[in-house]
Amino acid sequence: MLWGVGLAAPRSCVADLSRNRSLSLGWCAGPEEPPPAFYGGEIVAFPLSGGGGTMAALGSDSWWKKTLYLTGGALLAAAAYLLHELLAIEELDSKDAIILHQFSRPRNGVPSLSPFCLKMETYLRMADLPYQNYFDGKLSPQGKMPWIEYNHKKVSGTEFIIDFLEEKLGVNLNKHLGPHERAVSRAVTKMVEEHLYWTLAYCQWVENLHETQKMVSLFGPFSDLLKWIFCHLTKGIVKREMYGHGIGRFSEEEMYTLMEKDMRTLAGLLGDKKYIMGSTVSTVDATVFGHLAQAMWTLPGTRPERLIKGELINLAMYCERIRRKFWPEWHHDDDNTLYESEESSEASKTYSPLQDFSFYSRTETFDEEGNSISQTPDTDYTGHSLFDSDVDMDEYRDHEQCK
Repeated sequence: MLWGVGLAAPRSCVADLSRNRSLSLGWCAGPEEPPPAFYGGEIVAFPLSGGGGTMAALGSDSWWKKTLYLTGGALLAAAAYLLHELLAIEELDSKDAIILHQFSRPRNGVPSLSPFCLKMETYLRMADLPYQNYFDGKLSPQGKMPWIEYNHKKVSGTEFIIDFLEEKLGVNLNKHLGPHERAVSRAVTKMVEEHLYWTLAYCQWVENLHETQKMVSLFGPFSDLLKWIFCHLTKGIVKREMYGHGIGRFSEEEMYTLMEKDMRTLAGLLGDKKYIMGSTVSTVDATVFGHLAQAMWTLPGTRPERLIKGELINLAMYCERIRRKFWPEWHHDDDNTLYESEESSEASKTYSPLQDFSFYSRTETFDEEGNSISQTPDTDYTGHSLFDSDVDMDEYRDHEQCK
């Protein structure tokens, strides 16, 4: 009897990898988070029904085509197996430690291509909660990303994670907000996560897929092939989920019109304030930053980037402010132009790339060898004060126009 090889995904489906004429994965993912459920699947073997088996299924194709089909299927099966082995994880001891599961860092220096992963990690930094990253890419039991483990308790969905941490650890970034401000904060959160998210996802995974593919970080054998499969599967998932949501039934121009309305609403709400709800950071800032950061740093040349760095410059300043205060090790290519004075030494202008810290606390940072060094939350890694983190808007605008 002849056997086929396939990848069984968590959503009760099997992708037949022994034939390369079609590759179809039939799962659904919610808005948190659509990128594919390649992770956590299992390699399975199954009998091929029908008297002739695989070679008969290829019909009257010439021998070299049959060889090509079988070789391609074998390579895909091998790639899927290697990916599964690379992403296999052990049971973690999460006693009194926050373990954050998320996708691996992309190649462009941005912490995450997922707005929800970036939201969650930024929240932990804003709340000054030490945590341990686990870049396994494995979805939670509910099929969500990101998710956390704390004392062997698994929690998924950023809203539920934040509620859980507030209850267990007594943190609350919203304690300074009144009832009306809390209501506004939740309304803004839902607008960003349930509406703006989809338009940015369309730009990232459909219109700008070629650039996004360059940023995806996958290593090992067949990495280029796996990235291509990953990105095109994600594209299909995003389009299908957007159609089910309803926003995907509009034309591209209509979707971008909705996106611009959402971004202008955020710009109007922010105004000249330091943060969305005033002078003090709150939970909604982690949400808004996680999404706007995608427009700022992962969508080069697109309409969202041109809008945030042009007409809605206060949103760009807002993103820069949060990045500098809560991500001191995240340096952007334009940092020297925007922030360093002429008297700054050349040594102070040399930055290391964003590191995959296995452990992070906002009150500490690490040198290139991984040794802990003292740092206050309101100074960056060059020692400059970040209490206000204000960037001259005219200087930023002039720089953007010269690019």
